[in-house]
Amino acid sequence: MVWVRSEHAGALAVVSTWLCALLPWNITYTSNIAGVSLLFVRFPFVEVQYAWGLSQRVAVRDPLSALAIQAGQTVAIAYQAWAFGAAAMAIAVVFSFGYYLREERVEEGPVDPVRLLGGLLGVVGVVLAASTYLLATRGIPGVPLPVGVVISLVFAGVLLTVERS
Repeated sequence: MVWVRSEHAGALAVVSTWLCALLPWNITYTSNIAGVSLLFVRFPFVEVQYAWGLSQRVAVRDPLSALAIQAGQTVAIAYQAWAFGAAAMAIAVVFSFGYYLREERVEEGPVDPVRLLGGLLGVVGVVLAASTYLLATRGIPGVPLPVGVVISLVFAGVLLTVERS
């Protein structure tokens, strides 16, 4: 069964990369720890933390800032994985813009751009899945929802198995 026609594979690769860059890869809610509830919404390039209870607060951090805050903690490895996943996503996004702007030229290159973006999305999905696991086991307790992880892995599978002519 063919999921996407060969002539549409390039457009799907570009759009799926952009979508994965915009979707949160992890949403974690923690209720009532010492009177404070937390909601973490982690996108590939930014984390938004909502805290309410004793006071309401919103914090926005990039992966490197969040890693610096967690340095020396047991959860730091999860933030290192997130930073690596964000770097892989940045490479995918930059390549997808080049592919979008110069499709014919990129198609003539030595590497199939659809498979390359599929592979990068697969790397992003696996690394962010590992980060989700590490955050759940070493971080603040809560229920993680790995929304973007699942979507990036699905798109990776579709892009890596598309029949190219």
